[in-house]
This record gives sequence, C-alpha cells and structure tokens, in this order.
Amino acid sequence: MQHTYESAAKSTLADRIIVAADDIEIVDAVKQFGGDVILTDPDHVCGTDRVAEVAATLSEFEIIVNVQGDEPEIAATAIDQAIGLLDRNPDIPMATLATPIRSRQMLEDPNCVKIVFDNQMHAIYFSRSVIPHPRDWSDEYLTAEPALFFQHVGLYCYRRGFLQNIPKLLPTSIEKAESLEQLRILSNGHKILVGKIDHPITGIDTREDYQSFVRRHSNC
Repeated sequence: MQHTYESAAKSTLADRIIVAADDIEIVDAVKQFGGDVILTDPDHVCGTDRVAEVAATLSEFEIIVNVQGDEPEIAATAIDQAIGLLDRNPDIPMATLATPIRSRQMLEDPNCVKIVFDNQMHAIYFSRSVIPHPRDWSDEYLTAEPALFFQHVGLYCYRRGFLQNIPKLLPTSIEKAESLEQLRILSNGHKILVGKIDHPITGIDTREDYQSFVRRHSNC
C-alpha cells in the first residue's frame, strides 16, 4: 500500500492522493506512513463504488483517478497520461491504460486482464481469457509490431459526475462471469478511452506476485 501511495504521489497532475479503505486496519497502516485515508462503507460491491463514495466529498475536483492498491509499481507518468486523456477529450467520461503483452505465460494467465480496443482507442472488451484468440497459434504473435495482445493496467480515470453514476448501474452478466467491473461500463453503452504505455506493469494478484515484488525491493 505504501509503495502504491508513494508512486502515485509522484504524479505532477494529481492534486491530492487518498486511500479509500474498507477496514480500520488499512486506515491504521496508511496513517503510520503519513498517508491521507478515508474509511468507507465496508459493504461496497467493488472498488469503483468505494472510490465513488470518496469522490462524493471532493466537489472541487473534476477528474478522479482510481489507482488500485495492488499496483505498487505504477509509474506516476502513467497516472499523468490517463489524466491527460480526459483533459484532451472532453466528451469522454472515462479512460484507462494498456501495455503490450510479450509473454505467452502472461497472456494465458487469467490474473492478467486483457483488453482490445478499436482504431479510435476506445475499449471494445476486457477479458481474463486470451483476446483476440488466434485460430492457429504462432509465436510471432508475441513479437508483432504493432502489438496484438495488450494487458489492461489497473488504473481508471473518471469524470467525477460519471463516477457518481456508476454505482447506480446494475452489474451485468458478463461482468459477473469475468469478475471485471469495467465491463459494466461497456455493457451500458459508455466509452472508455485507452492510452498505451510501453513498459509492462506487474500487479500483486497472487502470493507469488507478492514474493517476487518483495525480492525486487528487498534492498530499497
């Protein structure tokens, strides 16, 4: 949590960093390293609903960025890029990021969420499965330029008014099947603008991911 908070704090465009916590243990941990934290309703269905609760108290901000707590190596430049997407596209309610997948192991890992988007960089679909799914596999797909496969980066950028309405949308069947809350947005006909970043980002989805992260930062 501290790594994620400190990475986000390096953003040049973010004016305030807040942890939306669902448990007093998280509140205490954030306060220990001097972070800003708000305790939310523990019964929220998903993280977006939790962020929306906090956003309701932030009327002075037009754009809200949701950096998921399991993304400790998110680059501040990535946060700034997502904010810039909404700044330059006033008709778009939401933005996110994607990075190329060059490993078949990652491509086939259900914990690595894949994304496909159209020529205008609007998201078409998110999935834990391989998308697009090659009819006949070739290793050349992993080295193709431009890249064929993209990993969804766990970062969302919303216009505050749009974020406030998301909890009012009912979960959809594909959202439940994939366990991906962003599919609720697409199912209801809203656009998600996608920005590409070149560097891979490793989230903490499993104990193995955590142990690998600890090894990388053991000397920090």
